[in-house]
Amino acid sequence: MSLNKQEYLSNVLETHRMKHIESVVKKFKDNRDEVKAALIEHYTSNIYSPFDSGSFKKHTAINTKFDLDVVVPFKRNAFETLEGMFNDLYEFLDEKFSDVAYVRKQKVSVGIDFFKDDDGDTVSLDMVPGRELNQDQYLDDKNLNLFVNGTWGIFDNSTHIQTNIKAQIDHITAKENERKIIRLLKIWNNNDGKEYKSFLLELITIKAFEKEDISGNLWEKLEKVMEYIKDNVTEDGFKLIDPGNSNNDLMDTLESWEKTNLSNRMETIIERINNNSDNIKSYFPTNKDFEDDDKSSSSNGYGIKTGGAAYSTPPKNERFG
Repeated sequence: MSLNKQEYLSNVLETHRMKHIESVVKKFKDNRDEVKAALIEHYTSNIYSPFDSGSFKKHTAINTKFDLDVVVPFKRNAFETLEGMFNDLYEFLDEKFSDVAYVRKQKVSVGIDFFKDDDGDTVSLDMVPGRELNQDQYLDDKNLNLFVNGTWGIFDNSTHIQTNIKAQIDHITAKENERKIIRLLKIWNNNDGKEYKSFLLELITIKAFEKEDISGNLWEKLEKVMEYIKDNVTEDGFKLIDPGNSNNDLMDTLESWEKTNLSNRMETIIERINNNSDNIKSYFPTNKDFEDDDKSSSSNGYGIKTGGAAYSTPPKNERFG
């Protein structure tokens, strides 16, 4: 008897829900709140309210790989240069938290890895400093300039990026069907070695829903999105425009061979699953730590409700969005 792919994928999503690691997530939030409070106290009138971003804010996080990103928006006259802003934030965080955490500079953020607690858990935060483009305009337009510390994707040799992270978050708001597919593709990507940026998978999924009739059950939607990726990523002129900056095309982060490889992998996944439904398990595995939990769970939402267990934070190869 062939595997029911719809039921299986629903269970995959269920076992990867953040509800299973509520106790760990609480630690992340508590440390985040402590850092936010310290920033507001230190920078006073030079800073706007820090806010969450990334997969946690977008509700696309999975419990095997997640982190907590915090954007730190500074006023235009707070620093003469973006590099000065970046270095000042690093120096403050290092001085403030070096007794309890390892603080380091990253590509566009300052990473804070708190030392393991008594439960063996490590909280990792990415603090992303940005400076408003024009004095006193941030509250109206939410535009920020970020400092780029070294080379990074399409921003090689650049020293700054203009972005609107609020627009990136809004781009996925109220898109529950898209979020389910994004989470499934992230599960595949993490299981396969995390080769592709989560933001790229997010944008291409949303574009597939915009350009094609993505309907049916969960497997049918996933299959159609993968077909869209297969058919389009190698096409000349195919773009994935960053909603935070129309000059940023995420397709430029992929070399030609990487686009071909992604297309071929989508084709292989579709063919192998359609030839034998059990093959879906190798591409979209359940989180076995929580399979037993879900046998007694009747919740269909995506949230945080019960106690925690094993998880891991992603490697510090910078994401954007």
